[in-house]
Formats: sequence, structure tokens, C-alpha cells
Amino acid sequence: MRLAALAQETRLAVFRALVQAGPDGLNPGLLAETLGTAQATLSFHLKELKNAGLIQARQESRFIFYSVDFTAMNELLSFLTENCCGGDGSVCEVASS
Repeated sequence: MRLAALAQETRLAVFRALVQAGPDGLNPGLLAETLGTAQATLSFHLKELKNAGLIQARQESRFIFYSVDFTAMNELLSFLTENCCGGDGSVCEVASS
């Protein structure tokens, strides 16, 4: 379900933006402006990412902020690395520059 949520181009862009924003996250208005996405479209994609367990929402005063669930992200990365290349995760290591 998590990979399926990230398989859509706009959702992946939203997820990337939220990863870059860090734990504080972003409010939907700023996120829509940053990505050049209509708020109605963004709302749909945020709901899908939230349902997949990849992001979380928190209310501060009258504003909602979305942020990545970094535990879920790390679990997904771990799953991909452990199952990479027939179980040989060393093949998936990123080369240092």
C-alpha cells in the first residue's frame, strides 16, 4: 500500500517536499504553492498518503500541518533494502561521491 501510494507522480512530489521540510512539515497552502498544485487536488493526494501511513497531520491553532512519518519511511526503506537483488542488500548500497 505504501509503494502504491508513492507510485503516483503528484503524491511522490508531495512526499519529497514533506521529507525536505522535515519534522515541522508544511501546511497545505504552502505545499500547494510550492508544487503548483490546486488545493483540491492536493487534498486528495494528502488523504491517500495519510491512508497509506506515510504522513501525519497535526493541528496548530486553526492550521493543519502535514509531515512525513519518518518511522514508516524508514521501515519502507529497510524493506526495500532487505529485499533488494535477491536479498543481497549490499548491492543496493549507494556509492559515496
